[in-house]
Amino acid sequence: MDRRNFIKIVGFGALTAYLTGCGISAVNDNEEGVAAHDSVSGGRSLNIVLINGSPHDEKQSTSRYLAQRFAEGAEKSGHKVFMFDAANSTVNPCRGCDQCGMDGACIFEDDIEKFLMPKMLKSDLIILVTPLYYFGMSAQLKIVVDRFYSRSTKLGGKKTMLMATAWNSSPWTMDALKLHYETIARYMNWKDVGQVLAIGCGSRKVPELIKFGDMAHQIGLSL
Repeated sequence: MDRRNFIKIVGFGALTAYLTGCGISAVNDNEEGVAAHDSVSGGRSLNIVLINGSPHDEKQSTSRYLAQRFAEGAEKSGHKVFMFDAANSTVNPCRGCDQCGMDGACIFEDDIEKFLMPKMLKSDLIILVTPLYYFGMSAQLKIVVDRFYSRSTKLGGKKTMLMATAWNSSPWTMDALKLHYETIARYMNWKDVGQVLAIGCGSRKVPELIKFGDMAHQIGLSL
């Protein structure tokens, strides 16, 4: 496969679009190049929790850039976005002690328990954001995901989305991450409303030059 950069968005309503260095091609394109789909919000304001698992800073991270552009679009459309920085917060891994009983407070009174979990419980849409590391989510994000255990029932039934970036551009690059995410969604009884999968993003300049950020912004606007 020739090295190329593209972004793929998969969601309900047969939403599938590609952004390449040569421009946008999509199924059922509208004028903005984003495939038509049913509104995620149904016309009401959403409480959105965006969990970012990138360990890189704002100037380096491709996934942070896409997430920020998405959030800007969502907020412009009247939605409330809470962003949790998994890499730079005080977090502890699940110990499997079962003190929470899958339905209560965790033994760790860290940033997940104090700040993230209250927002997640009240959220309408949860977005997992990660760079691709060895074909899976980052360790920083995985720590947070494992802690969902303490509220497995109460977090059920949420709408959810995956946003990921990768250096590699092989067609199978995101397969394992995609399957992992969809398995989590199935277990949590979540409704997947979109997957933003950007491959060939070897540096921060790529999503800016090829307008990946504009696509992410448009997705936020279209909720």
